[in-house]
Amino acid sequence: MRPLHRLASAILAVACVLILPYEAVSHARVTVTKAGDAASDEPFGSACRVRVDGSDVTAYCHNPYPGPDHVRLHVECEHWWDLDSDTSPVVAAPAQTVRLDGRCWKEVRAAWVSHVRES
Repeated sequence: MRPLHRLASAILAVACVLILPYEAVSHARVTVTKAGDAASDEPFGSACRVRVDGSDVTAYCHNPYPGPDHVRLHVECEHWWDLDSDTSPVVAAPAQTVRLDGRCWKEVRAAWVSHVRES
């Protein structure tokens, strides 16, 4: 009876991981810098929190570093007929928090923020 109990527990654990909503999976931060940039050794990049609520996406990005950060919100929609969107770049100045908004008509598949150094 014990091996059957362990197998059931393992199957339940795998099912929970596979059923986990996509929004709960962390997304990698995309950072774009120019090659040969002398400032590339300095700390850079706003800390961003992305929240998906139904078809609405909101991101708050706070820049704790002395250099400005150009952030953009990217929203990928679940359905093929629902258009994906990218916001215009917004400057997060030093010690500033900015809000970025996006949406889909229906479900959101993924949402993330990209960062670009000021040139």
